[in-house]
Amino acid sequence: MQPEEVDAARDAALAAIAAATDLDDLKRVRTEHAGDRSPLALANREIGALPPQARKEAGQRVGQARGAVNQALAARQEVLDAEQAERILVEETVDVTLTTDRVPAGARHPITTGSELIADIFVAMGWEVAEGPVIEAEWLNFDALNLGPDHPARTMQDTFWTASPDGAGVESGVVLRTHTSPVQARTMLTRTPPIYVVCPGRVFRTDEYDATHSPMFHQVEGLAIDEGISMAHLKGTLDHFASQLFGEGITTRFRPSYFPFTEPSAEVDLRCFVCKGEDAATCRTCRGEGWIEWGGCGVVNPRVLTACGVDADRYTGFAFGMGIDRTLMFRHGLSDLRALFEGDIRFTTAFGTEL
Repeated sequence: MQPEEVDAARDAALAAIAAATDLDDLKRVRTEHAGDRSPLALANREIGALPPQARKEAGQRVGQARGAVNQALAARQEVLDAEQAERILVEETVDVTLTTDRVPAGARHPITTGSELIADIFVAMGWEVAEGPVIEAEWLNFDALNLGPDHPARTMQDTFWTASPDGAGVESGVVLRTHTSPVQARTMLTRTPPIYVVCPGRVFRTDEYDATHSPMFHQVEGLAIDEGISMAHLKGTLDHFASQLFGEGITTRFRPSYFPFTEPSAEVDLRCFVCKGEDAATCRTCRGEGWIEWGGCGVVNPRVLTACGVDADRYTGFAFGMGIDRTLMFRHGLSDLRALFEGDIRFTTAFGTEL
């Protein structure tokens, strides 16, 4: 092959390589211009038939041409590989945020997220979350909290008693807890003041199941035991709690009441978060009152402190409690408590993953 023919074959190969638009084109060009039957491969075979003095020059010329073609092929291969990868990323992208029609998307239950939100509010204040068993000793559920043997709450009308081995029922001394206050008693028995705990959880009472009552519901109670604790600390804590749940400007008020485990005791009312007390006459939420009943609270009775091993002469404290279910009904405008317990996925998913 003449020198000009070698150069022409090289140039043709380089032009074909540059014109290849995809990997399939490049594969065809490689076969035509660098394969065993390509012009340069055939020229390389003819070198052996040349006179000895011409072989060196011809070998160098053909070798350089083939080397240029191979370098061009490698460079073009790299470019086309990158283009193909980029094209695949665009054409085969999967939107992982799209829902699937085969596996329905779930959601956390509003009671779960609501309980965690309440706990987070108090943890941010430096409090701790305390938990206890739902099957509780009678002494912790009643006696330690100054609920004497003759108190009405200890009758079968309010309390689920577990059956004793001899079938005596009421004499078993074990109940399904009627409030989360036993967690407070357990905390005082096992810790040394200062104590600041919040106790969310399930409780049980023999109530009828209707739009406003359930035999199983959820409460959150708080307990603070320290030196110099007063009702003023309780008021400030509940005002902060209310504003975090229902918005800035929502405060609380106290109405005198009676609870065996606190003295003095008060009912907690929540400033209506709909009318803010400014248009109470026409407000359907507070029904003209400007306030909504929320829960109970008070200064911990010294008898409770003494029963739980706390020095009542040195320490004072406050406690409060309200229903989580009732709070969620306020917060989201629910009219029927049963919606929280019937397990309808259409209700749960409406709340998403956060409150």
